[in-house]
Amino acid sequence: MLHIGGARTALFNWLYARHTGGKFVLRIEDTDRERSTPQAVAAIIEGLEWLGLDWDGEITYQFSRAARHREIAEKLLAEGNAYRCYATQEELTAMREAQRAAGKPIRYDGRWRDRDPSEAPAGAPFVIRLKAPQGGETIIHDIVQGDVRFANEQLDDMILLRSDGTPTYMLAVVVDDYDMGVTHIIRGDDHLNNAARQMQLIRALGWPEVTYGHVPLIHGPDGAKLSKRHGAQAVGEYRDMGYLPETMRNYLLRLGWSHGNDEIIPTPQAIEWFNLESIGKSPARLDFKKLDNLNAHYIRETDDGALADEIAHLLGRKDPPQTLSAIGRERLIKAMPALKERAKTLVELAASAEFLFTDGAREPDAAAAKILSDDARRTLGEFLGTLEGTDWTGHALEEKARAFAEAKSLKLGQVAQPVRAALTGKTTSPPIFAMLEVLGREESLKRLTAHVL
Repeated sequence: MLHIGGARTALFNWLYARHTGGKFVLRIEDTDRERSTPQAVAAIIEGLEWLGLDWDGEITYQFSRAARHREIAEKLLAEGNAYRCYATQEELTAMREAQRAAGKPIRYDGRWRDRDPSEAPAGAPFVIRLKAPQGGETIIHDIVQGDVRFANEQLDDMILLRSDGTPTYMLAVVVDDYDMGVTHIIRGDDHLNNAARQMQLIRALGWPEVTYGHVPLIHGPDGAKLSKRHGAQAVGEYRDMGYLPETMRNYLLRLGWSHGNDEIIPTPQAIEWFNLESIGKSPARLDFKKLDNLNAHYIRETDDGALADEIAHLLGRKDPPQTLSAIGRERLIKAMPALKERAKTLVELAASAEFLFTDGAREPDAAAAKILSDDARRTLGEFLGTLEGTDWTGHALEEKARAFAEAKSLKLGQVAQPVRAALTGKTTSPPIFAMLEVLGREESLKRLTAHVL
């Protein structure tokens, strides 16, 4: 699935490409066939599409390019920059155990680096390893982290081609980056060690060096590395929790990147401002309160019809799916200016609006049932008796309620609250007389009369 950290990395890449007039390319690194299920690949694509991160050109599937990766491994072998290693699994296990017992770092010891392949048993399986430099250091000029130095003696000769002829991830990404014309790689700093190995491979091939930017990871609110115990991790979960894609783009941008004290940064402004130099060097922390407040802002800013469409999508993803009828959508749009002022998420918005897109008498919740006492039901019945011939507009209905309350020596709330409880099944709603107008005379009377004593 598209993890929230991967989504932020994709956003940074996308913004940088759009800011510079470059290209944002999408490559599905599916060499691990067990993990790269059609469902997982679809979830990544769906997550990017939901976030509005459009890519340039066709999607590249890494596994389909295995022949090209093997070709490069053979080229390195022919040029003396790689070698065949015939070490068996048993030999490698013994080597690691000996290193562990001696308190040494666990790494391949280069036992086949300078040996003649003719010393191997006939037909013995082998892997192809990079003949990496053994002295000096590899320096990554990282645009976020600064210069990061790796002693070459700490980096062993990595495998490029497995014994079954399949390329490793480390070989595949370098070849694909070169063939796809990649100039900048922005990714999580958990890949920083990979950068040194990949740079060794790039240099062995004599290819142009890429620019790296390794972004600190996202941590939970407690400062610990993000994990399942912190809650939602996949982008799809945030969608189903009722966050807008605009919110997520803005929020993820501010997780580790800043522009002065600006918090609300619409996407066009983000494209204009984005640079790699303003990415922070410390891990960012998730803050769900900030996310909720930001989402509330974008809900208020979103067109009423677009919000109704979002509610329809949300209902369609339920189990079982619900359909938003044409009349339900119409009511929603009419009531939306009042509804969206209170909601922090689309889930909240849908819950508060449920009485608008479903028909029939309401089952009051505990608080609403308490309001609908026998006295309140009698008052409701008497009030309904005064509505014959009244214009069914919010203003006219409120005036009628005020006149009725005054005549009965009641407060307006003693009339309005039972109406609200009967009409919505809840004790809170947008202005109730306006909601009577939105629901219309027939539907409103059906609900109200169901609770008359």
